Amino acid sequence: MTIIITGANRGLGYATARILASDISQTIVLAGRDLHRLTLAAQQIQAFTGNTHLVPMLLDLADIATVRIFSTEFRNRNLSPLTTIICNAGISKPTVQERSADGFEIMFAVNHLGHFLLVNLLLNCLTPPARIIFVSGGAQDPAHAKGLMLPPRYVKAEWLAYPERDTSLPTDDAHAGAQAYANSKLCNILCAYEFARRLESSGLSIPGQPITVNAINPGLVAGTGLGRNEKALMRFTWYYMLPVISRLMRFGRTPAQAGSDLAYLATAPELACVTGKYFSGRDMVDSSAESYDQSKAVELWQTSIEMSQLQPEESHLLG
Repeated sequence: MTIIITGANRGLGYATARILASDISQTIVLAGRDLHRLTLAAQQIQAFTGNTHLVPMLLDLADIATVRIFSTEFRNRNLSPLTTIICNAGISKPTVQERSADGFEIMFAVNHLGHFLLVNLLLNCLTPPARIIFVSGGAQDPAHAKGLMLPPRYVKAEWLAYPERDTSLPTDDAHAGAQAYANSKLCNILCAYEFARRLESSGLSIPGQPITVNAINPGLVAGTGLGRNEKALMRFTWYYMLPVISRLMRFGRTPAQAGSDLAYLATAPELACVTGKYFSGRDMVDSSAESYDQSKAVELWQTSIEMSQLQPEESHLLG
């Protein structure tokens, strides 16, 4: 069986891949932007686990064309049946000024739109029972918005992709960046729930042969690559101070701990038929009230189809 993990060369993705690779019958596709680092990660995981079925593959979620190339190349590899897609890759930026290859705000493009397209393109490769997991986070919930964290502000998806069109954005660009990140994490959950609903209503996911879709908050995993784009002081805090403080104060998780939770969602037999749910670690919990707004989920879905130029023949959910 084959598992795809995006952002698998470092942090949470790498930790999850290493745990899942301990089952040497599994083929693990390590997907990401840097093929050299992915190859090194695959070599390290093989040395640790003895698993020889580790496949590094180039995937740039900020470029719609390369997502399509990845989908085609994956099919051409003739790997074992695909059973799991873990949408883990994510970025955080201090501003909303950076754009993707297609002109969208970069956090929206990478954290949401690229994964939306990837999953749709690979639906016809999935062999049920199968699982799709979106890595979200506490930023999607206004209850967790403290300090520099801002709650999400979802008006319409167009404004998330083109924040300059939203005249009500925070005037402080750093705060706009924090809010854009929170928006992208809300999109992950809206997207997961909508995928779950559509897979069931279309008959692609049925009892006995389900394709489940869930989202997870891995907790604060300080020291990962998520902080690589912050300013110098924030980078120092993220990489050197928070990992120590969060573990001493017991409010954070190590990559190994969070990776173990993510691997659990991907493999636990008792979750084989659980779909459309949100997990904090291994606990099934409620996500934010806004994440259950089906009108926003549908609006995000339709806008994402247009922005990714997804065609009916490319996805079983559009036919």
